[in-house]
Amino acid sequence: MAEPISRRGFLVQSALYGSSLWVLLNVPRPRAVAAARASTHHEVLTDAEWTTVEAITSRIIPTDHEPGAVEANCVNFIDKALAHEDAAMKPLYRSGVAAVDAVSRRRFAKSFVELTADERDEILVALESDKADGWPVASAASPAKFFEMVRAHTIMGFLAHPKYGGNRDYAGWRVTGYPGGGHHLGGYSPEQLMGKEKIKTAWGDEV
Repeated sequence: MAEPISRRGFLVQSALYGSSLWVLLNVPRPRAVAAARASTHHEVLTDAEWTTVEAITSRIIPTDHEPGAVEANCVNFIDKALAHEDAAMKPLYRSGVAAVDAVSRRRFAKSFVELTADERDEILVALESDKADGWPVASAASPAKFFEMVRAHTIMGFLAHPKYGGNRDYAGWRVTGYPGGGHHLGGYSPEQLMGKEKIKTAWGDEV
């Protein structure tokens, strides 16, 4: 797993050049949209699972001088995705979250949410390397598969349109400098694309 200082740059590169993730970012999710509009309360994740998943996302895209996954409410995006279009992943999340706590308790005698940022990173590095001591053999996914799944969902929740339940207050777009789609305004002019004229962002600023 990349060090925290480089993660934000990595997520942008992942979204732009990782073909699978780019496709997922652009696949319509109408049922997740409807659920996100209806409520910010969790539909799939329990209270304990919600806080654990949120803690994991907080280290994948950490908060520094700019908002991270917590501010973007990526966990809400994940919950709505699991409730609808990504429902097939529910068993992987359910067993994976429990397994993360098992690894955390084996290594630090504490639950994952009780760990410091450095301790959380240590656990996630172990997951990514697929060498997480204490990971239950009967878990529905391997440590590495679970980590990659949550990382992909976190990046999606950070960069996808806010209507899907993440990217709250356009946090991901603000961080990456993406002003939002211009097609609803008739597209961007050549002058805007060349930087000669300002572009009005989705949140009302001009860049």
